[in-house]
Amino acid sequence: MITKVVCFFVAVMSQNVWSQNQERSVLNGKIIANTNDLEGVYVVNAQTEAMTTTDASGAFSIMAKADDTLVFSSIQFKENRVSLSAANFTDLNFTIKMNMVMNQLQEVVVKRYDRINAVSLGIVPEGQKRYTVAERKLHTATDLKAPGGGLTADPLINFLSGRTAMLKKEVAVEKKEVFMRLLENMFSMDHFINRLKIPLDYVKGFEYYAVDNEKFTAILNSKNKTSVEFLLGELAVKYKEIIAGENK
Repeated sequence: MITKVVCFFVAVMSQNVWSQNQERSVLNGKIIANTNDLEGVYVVNAQTEAMTTTDASGAFSIMAKADDTLVFSSIQFKENRVSLSAANFTDLNFTIKMNMVMNQLQEVVVKRYDRINAVSLGIVPEGQKRYTVAERKLHTATDLKAPGGGLTADPLINFLSGRTAMLKKEVAVEKKEVFMRLLENMFSMDHFINRLKIPLDYVKGFEYYAVDNEKFTAILNSKNKTSVEFLLGELAVKYKEIIAGENK
């Protein structure tokens, strides 16, 4: 009986390892929107952090596999996250609908209620760590405590199958997205184009370049705008040198 259980466990483990580590292949697709300006949309694989951009027709190619999540983002479109299925790789007309960002806003009155939050309402215990979606998945996958008490072998299975490593990459991508939003809220598009002299088509790429710098993200997280602006200027000089080198 024990031998049968062990064999079953090994078979399940082998299946998990195979499914998690199956080779990725090239996925071809195209974005569509109510505009002809489809070039330069960033396509990021949240599992591998591989990145590409769309061409003038909106077409793109990226290495991926079923169950990977692709993140589509650009200045003019709202971010779109798409979970891939096996059918997407055989679909000759795989398209992603993108929605334009509406820049014209009506007047909004915002009232702050600093004392009203999840802790004050008793929803979350004081001092408890609040997880993001990706962090919660990683925490669940690595938690030895089983529901209802006792221990579970799930963390070991997830580690051996590669799921833990995949979830760690998702956390890293999610953190970059948070820093991107923080940076965009701190500085206007005019600052990037007219102050830092970054060409419009390269602004999004520069933002990715900036949040890849650990020193910069540490300062950005402190929300010290003066320090952030100073280092951002230094990074802009280096980034423009990279652009110039690529365009030679």
